[in-house]
Order: sequence, then C-alpha cells, then structure tokens
Amino acid sequence: MSMFCYQCQEAAKGTGCTLKGVCGKDAPTSGAQDLLIYTVKGLALVLREGERKGLRSPEAEHFIIKGLFTTITNANFDEDAILEYVKEGLALREKIKGEWEKEGVSFAGLHDAALWTGNSKEEMQKKAETVGVLATKDVNIRSLRELIVYGLKGMAAYAVHALNLGKEKKEIYSFMIKALSATLDDTLGTDPLIALTLETGKYGVEVMALLDEANTGTYGNPEITKVNIGVRSNPAILITGHDLKDLEQLLEQTEGTGVDVYTHGEMLPAHYYPAFKKYKHFVGNYGNAWWKQKEEFESFNGPIVFTTNCMVPPKKEHIDRIYTTGVTGYPGCKRIEEDENGVKNFVPVIEHAKRLAPPQEIETGTIVGGFAHAQVFALADKVVEAVKTGAIKKFFVMAGCDGRMKSRSYYTEFAQRLPKDTVILTAGCAKYRYNKLDLGDIGGIPRVLDAGQCNDSYSLALTALKLKEVFELNDVNDLPIAYNIAWYEQKAVIVLLALLYLGVKNIKLGPTLPAFLSPDVAKVLTDIFGISTISDPEEDLVKFMG
Repeated sequence: MSMFCYQCQEAAKGTGCTLKGVCGKDAPTSGAQDLLIYTVKGLALVLREGERKGLRSPEAEHFIIKGLFTTITNANFDEDAILEYVKEGLALREKIKGEWEKEGVSFAGLHDAALWTGNSKEEMQKKAETVGVLATKDVNIRSLRELIVYGLKGMAAYAVHALNLGKEKKEIYSFMIKALSATLDDTLGTDPLIALTLETGKYGVEVMALLDEANTGTYGNPEITKVNIGVRSNPAILITGHDLKDLEQLLEQTEGTGVDVYTHGEMLPAHYYPAFKKYKHFVGNYGNAWWKQKEEFESFNGPIVFTTNCMVPPKKEHIDRIYTTGVTGYPGCKRIEEDENGVKNFVPVIEHAKRLAPPQEIETGTIVGGFAHAQVFALADKVVEAVKTGAIKKFFVMAGCDGRMKSRSYYTEFAQRLPKDTVILTAGCAKYRYNKLDLGDIGGIPRVLDAGQCNDSYSLALTALKLKEVFELNDVNDLPIAYNIAWYEQKAVIVLLALLYLGVKNIKLGPTLPAFLSPDVAKVLTDIFGISTISDPEEDLVKFMG
C-alpha cells in the first residue's frame, strides 16, 4: 500500500484508505501529515522533559496545536506546505533543546521522534514511510493510540480558534503534551490508554468551554436569528470553515466596498452572534454542507475563502477563485497570511470579487438558529413547562457532521419520522440534513434548535446538565434525551469523548462506527457506554421511544 489513513468516517471499505484518500489527499500528502504528527509528538517529548524542571515554551505549544489542526481531515492538501511545517517543527525542537540543556534538562534516551533530523524532501519522505499509523503493530494499542490522537486533533482545532481570540489555558496544553508523549510509550498497555482516552474527553470539555468563553466574550451570546438563504445582486465573497476571527476581519475590510459576504457550511452560525449583525453587507448563508461545495461554488461565481477544514479538492476551473488561510492549503490556491499583529489582508479577495458576477440564486427563504446555551436557558421556564405538561415528550440530540455517503439520508428520514411532540437539539453541519424541513414548533418552541458549529455541542451538553439540575435528577441519562449523532472527522471524535466523560450513555453513532476502533476497543465502548451504530430509521425510532 502507498498510504494508510483511517481517521475519518469515509475510510475506504470501512477499513482505511491505502492508495488515495476518499477525502482527495494523495499518498505523498498523507505521508507528510504522518510525519508532521510524528514531529509534533517528538516536540511534546521535549516539552515534557522541560515541564519536569518547570520550563515551558508557548511558541512550541502553539506549534503543536496548529500542527495537529493542519492534519485534520479536509484541511490541507499541500504536501510541500506540510513538509515546510515539519522543518519548522524540527528547528523549533532543536532550539528548545539547546536552550534547556543550559538549564540542566537532559534529553538522553528520548524516543527517536525527539531526535531524528531530515532536511531534504527525499529524506523526509523516506522517514514518513516508517512513522505512520501502522508503525504500532498491536491492533488494540494502535486503536487506542489513534483514538487519543484523533481526539487531540479535534481538541487542537478548538484550542486554535480560542487562541485566535486571545484565550488559552496552559493546563490544556500540558495535557496534550502528556497524551502525545504517551502514544510513544511502549510500556503502556490497554488499561492506562483507556484511562487516557477518557481523560482526553475531560479536557475536550475544558477546551470547548474555553472556546465558548472566547466566542461569546468577543461576539456576544448567540440569539435566535432568521438567516436569509437567498441572494442579492451585488458581487460577493463566500467564507467557509469555522474561524470567527477571520470572518470579523473580512467583514471589517469589505464594509463600504459594495461587496457582500455570505457564509457557507459551518460558518452559518456566525449569523447568530450580535456583533456581526451590524454589518449590512453580511447577507446570509449560501448553500449547504461542505460536501456540496463543488456545485455550489460553481453557481456562487465569486471568490471563496477557506478558514479551516471542510475543503473538497476543487475543480481546476475554481482554483483561481479560492483563497486559503490558517491551517488550510491546496496547491495552486492563493494564500492569505497574517502579519505580526495578527491582521490578514483581504483586499486581494475584495478586488477579485468586484471583477466577478454576483451569486446565482439556488434557493430562497430563511432558516432559524441561535439556540446556544444562553438562549435556551432564557427559554428554560417555557421548555420545562412543555416537558411537565407532556407537550414535549423527548429531545433528540442530532449533532455532528454531514458527509457524502448516501446512507446519511437516514438522518433526514429519522427527523421526518419523529413524533410531533419531540424536539431536535443540533450543532455542526449534520443539521443540513433537516434544518430546512418544515417540522413546525411546539408552543412557539421550534422543533429544530440549532446551537451552532460542531464545537457548540458544548451548548447541548450544558443544556442537558441544566435540565438535570431543574428536574433534580442524579443521572443525566434519566433525562428524556436521546443521542443520535453523525460523525465524519476528528472534531466529532473529541465531542464524543467529551460526552462519554460527562457520563452520557447509549449514544447511537453513524452512519458507521470508526474504522480505527478495533473489535476489542469497540466492545469496551459498547459494554461500558452502550455505544451502537444506526440501523433503520423506523426501527431506531421505536427503540429510542420505547
């Protein structure tokens, strides 16, 4: 095989991509990503030794979270850019070692990941062949190590977003350093790795809380909002991904230019934040979930800005209109870098938009969202009364990711079949399977309550914990809440681990269980937490309502 990757739900044949990723990445890029993860682990080993002497390197901590984020599914397809990042990591590692040796830190006997060097592309490609997923031979140890690493990738994504807004916690970085180091420790068996997996969930909760604090502290608490899904006649820019700081800078720089801004995919929830409502040229949301972007970019006509993952390798005729920033990358696409003050210059995108036609309308109307925890808490009395009177019989958490597989039509069918006395709590792009359906309301409470992006699954957890408190229950699993979650990539992994840490059981996960779960590890999750996969919408509904 020329590569091996099974970190996302679309792993070929449900086991792993071995020739080319279903996501579109080629074997050399996959190898470069493996090498970047190996480099990040080696840097973590060095930082771990420094911690024993009370030493820290914020620069290296930031490199680790950005390095992990770079390797998340559908973020960066540029092999050369990733290998340059590897070089940067190696140089940073050696600089820290040199400085800390003077402070009495010894790096003798460390794992090869903290010692290897390679300057040429050929040397790095050769090294990449030996450090990938399959370097761990024991299938159960490999499964747990990868589960932890994928959780850390999701955690890193949220940590980067928080950092971009000036929020960080050294305790989160310290845990990530410990966990990365542990994945190279051959003395650790399954039991300590299972414990570390659950601890990853604990810090997943912490990082999501940190990001929630960063987002709401900067842009206000999300409000119930009707978002336009039609278009105007002005030239426009489409922004996709997840980073609100990038959106803020784009809106500031487009104001008064005659260029409109639309969101796509996971950027939809930006419309719920009060701070963005002042921008009259922030028009609405265009299109659907990430996997439909090829045809939707065709009809949009204007330039597209990618702020984070959820990129599909573009058509050749679209490359000239695509701009990448942050951890994203694709060969031939133009880059927007930030200066030493964290400012990004979007003027080239704005000028490009002025030369192109306005978007073509593909749908009309509005969709409603903005039901993050503060807004739901404001409605708490109304919600509780609806539950007590029986107007609401059950809540269904249908958060997570959307994807290309035809089997994901399950989630639309499931939503359509739900009894009219049930409410869907959602976050992430999974909502595009049902957020445009006319499912009505219950006493003025919409039957689809969208909390926001995938990281806003934290809001759903807070909502559950609030209801547990209100109804004076001892166990969150005693609530009239069922979990039917769709997953695709590693941010969904950290959300799942966070829910497990919070004690949530009997989660249905689909459309398939992760390929990186060995049969034994999957059995542990089934036996302890009751995790199962989806089947038929009607059969699953009977089980949930039973």
